[in-house]
Amino acid sequence: MASNFSNTRWVLLSQGARVVSQLVSMTVLARLLSPDAYGLMALAAIVTNMAYLFRDMGTAAALIQSRDVSPTMASTVYWTNLALGLLIGVAIICAAPITAHIFHEPQLATVLCMLAIVFPLTGASVVHQALLERESKFSVVAGAEVVASLAGLGAALLLAWRGAGVFSLVAQMIVATLVTSAIIVLRSTFRPLRHWNRAEFKSIARFSGNLSMFNVVLYISRNADSMVVGRILGAAVLGAYSMAYRLMLFPLQNMTYVVARVLFPVMSRSQGSVTEVANLYLRSLGFIAFLTAPLMAGLFALREPFVHVMLGASWQASVALLGWLAPVGFIQSLVSSTGTVLMARGSTGLMLRLGLVGAVLQVGAVVVGAQWGIEGVAAAYLAASLVNALPALYFSTRLIHIRFGTLMGCITPSIGAALLMVGVLRLSGPLVAQATPHEWLLLLVQVVIGVLVYGTASLVLLRPQLLSLRSLLGFQKKVEA
Repeated sequence: MASNFSNTRWVLLSQGARVVSQLVSMTVLARLLSPDAYGLMALAAIVTNMAYLFRDMGTAAALIQSRDVSPTMASTVYWTNLALGLLIGVAIICAAPITAHIFHEPQLATVLCMLAIVFPLTGASVVHQALLERESKFSVVAGAEVVASLAGLGAALLLAWRGAGVFSLVAQMIVATLVTSAIIVLRSTFRPLRHWNRAEFKSIARFSGNLSMFNVVLYISRNADSMVVGRILGAAVLGAYSMAYRLMLFPLQNMTYVVARVLFPVMSRSQGSVTEVANLYLRSLGFIAFLTAPLMAGLFALREPFVHVMLGASWQASVALLGWLAPVGFIQSLVSSTGTVLMARGSTGLMLRLGLVGAVLQVGAVVVGAQWGIEGVAAAYLAASLVNALPALYFSTRLIHIRFGTLMGCITPSIGAALLMVGVLRLSGPLVAQATPHEWLLLLVQVVIGVLVYGTASLVLLRPQLLSLRSLLGFQKKVEA
């Protein structure tokens, strides 16, 4: 079997390319494009994110989780996904004029029609990628994603420089999807049979159906804020909120994603041992908390110089929003990790029920918070995330016989070290500001101080998390736990 180091290394490489792409997008592109462009993409994402929920109807995860996958099963899922991709693309094109009318943005229709091509492309490669990940061949998938990220970024920068506006962001998404799909299909050994088998489809329908419904619920809870802000406050305000939200999602999309992507196939193969799954989960949760706590705490403490230096003065509205959304990033990075456990254990029904609870909380909070404007939405989002975290973590860990106190003991040291870092940054901020003439230098010095404080605290409080980090990154010569 491939070692944890090999898997983690390749997924980290892929995510590193994505992080670079996102950072350039949020710095260089943010200076070339207006908040309106990002607002239009955020409105388009309301539609495309919903469409992504039906891209594979949970069948890719079902292939990874299944004990055995026959060529007939894989082929059945392939033709299902290809048909879904074409159907979704057509549906988006048909719905584009109506969506543009609802949000009072005529240009949105053109954006959606162009983005519709993404879904047939992904539908043609979903099964190939799932089978590669099932076999832990992350080197192939990661290589494709690295090339795709760079290609998409290059296209976006060129078009933005030529004055293409929002269409530079559209091209980035299309080019990245095209390159990823092409490389994965060409590098995969899977070739679909020319028939569709109803019995094979029914064998995974329950797992994939519950997972697909959970994704729908998750979409509603995570996009309710964008719907409300875009409809009531407009694209420009949504652009500022969207940028703050993207910064908040960094740990969720990168740190948590790396761990979940590597551990899901491993946990699925360890279904017979609850103890083994529990140990894997606790180690990964400690790893996630160790990395995301200082990132989000630092973003909270340094949000004003960060936005001014990295994004520019036109994004000032995002500063206040980050004060509310930075803690959400840490909370959601922990809660999202529970999905790996639930899917690996085949408990997508419980996953759906927990998702429904979260959706009710998030939608209700956004509707109430909107009464106080954009900051009210962000504050309500934080409150709902805190309340939702408790049942999600409790019931998921109970499934693998982990006590809630044990779970809290795994993440509390990271929270304590991060809070200490925030305290030092807040106290040292005025002194550093007096000694540094430039805001970029202030940000750099404060980042160094934060790293030193958290690093020192980690040596005292976070020895288990540091050992877990060593293990996951492969400094211990150990195969899959």
